[in-house]
Amino acid sequence: MDLTYTEKKDTRSGFGDGLTELGRTNPNVVALCADLIGSLKMDQFIKENPERFFQIGIAEANMMCIAAGLTIGGKIPFTGTFAEFSTARVYDQIRQSIAYSNKNVKIAASHAGLTLGEDGATHQTLEDIGLMKMLPGMVVINPCDYNQTKAATIAVAEYEGPVYLRFGRPAVPVFTPADQKFEIGKGILMNEGTDVTIVATGHLVWESLVAAAELEKEGISCEVINIHTIKPLDEEIIINSVKKTGKIVTAEEHNILGGLGESVARVLAQKCPTKQAFVAVNDTFGESGTPAELMKKYKIDSNAVIEKVKSLL
Repeated sequence: MDLTYTEKKDTRSGFGDGLTELGRTNPNVVALCADLIGSLKMDQFIKENPERFFQIGIAEANMMCIAAGLTIGGKIPFTGTFAEFSTARVYDQIRQSIAYSNKNVKIAASHAGLTLGEDGATHQTLEDIGLMKMLPGMVVINPCDYNQTKAATIAVAEYEGPVYLRFGRPAVPVFTPADQKFEIGKGILMNEGTDVTIVATGHLVWESLVAAAELEKEGISCEVINIHTIKPLDEEIIINSVKKTGKIVTAEEHNILGGLGESVARVLAQKCPTKQAFVAVNDTFGESGTPAELMKKYKIDSNAVIEKVKSLL
């Protein structure tokens, strides 16, 4: 398996560059931020479109309500803050003002998961995918690298309806094509295999590819699928794969409760019962540390994927 990549970049920069491109091509795109312009990489969009940016300050609930209002005039608002403050802090406003009335708001959520790192448990949201996927009509997207995040940002502007777009802080390998077409709800086959299916999302896609390459050396053939859209879930690609392999590992940077793994388990229970193992944070909060330290301790790195694959075999 080819694991070459040209560089490492943070996925939040993919969002920032995607937003900048939208500023040049779509006059209805506007941006709002809760005092985290640099963290969300919104600087260039603001420089080029100062009249289309609103600095709300540390008032995230107001930001969501303002964004909902802007859609009534035909604008396509992107809200920007950390994932923790994009969900738990403003859940009522999202539910009532955005999801319930199906407003065309794009919730851009940075610094998601444990890989936020040193800021610690209060900022490391591990519940956000579950919270957002439970809202009727909400699309939930968790891309894997810079290129895919940029492509996703551009794609969601064309989609009519509320979207939760989740991305991260650390620099990670850039391994998907720069010219990719991002299709909401369509998983991507990253590696064909016959012994076990690995379904991964976000930063865990790369970790799963690394794990699959190591397992290949031991004669274990892994099929790796990139599920960038958790809702709506690409059921077809998952079911077709497990019919071939008979075993599945789900891998995510999220609480084991409520995330990708549970969505996959529901589909399999209904349509294709399959032996499943979970790589996820095991119902606990995080702590301060480097991304690599935390992924190792909380068992969401490539070694954890290898361990779960072998547990099924």
